[in-house]
Amino acid sequence: MLKGFKDFIMRGNLVELAVAFIMATAFAAVVTATVALIMDLIGKIGGQPDFSGWKPGGVSLGAWITAVIAFIILAAVVYFVIVVPYNHLQERRARGLEPEPEAIAEDIALLQEIRDLLATRSVGSTAGGSHMDPTV
Repeated sequence: MLKGFKDFIMRGNLVELAVAFIMATAFAAVVTATVALIMDLIGKIGGQPDFSGWKPGGVSLGAWITAVIAFIILAAVVYFVIVVPYNHLQERRARGLEPEPEAIAEDIALLQEIRDLLATRSVGSTAGGSHMDPTV
């Protein structure tokens, strides 16, 4: 029963998911701080960083304006910090400038298979009377 639990915990996808969650949480803190910083700068220009208290005609328009500005800042940070570099990397990979991680693994596996086949072939030839050294 504990072995099954250990296997579940150590499963690759679960560990990768946990790391992604931790990184996303840390990145969320950076994005939140960036939004607060930009809102403060807007407040310096406009005199008030939080528009929530503004209620023209009794309508809570200020809270909506604050939420919209925060959303636009958040979207801009995510776009310029994550999406643009990711798209740039994907374009480089498409042009062949960056190797695909899977392609590297496939190449290595293919080379290992060729090596093993050559070693098997050399050992078989030696047993048949050939003077080939399998270690060469």
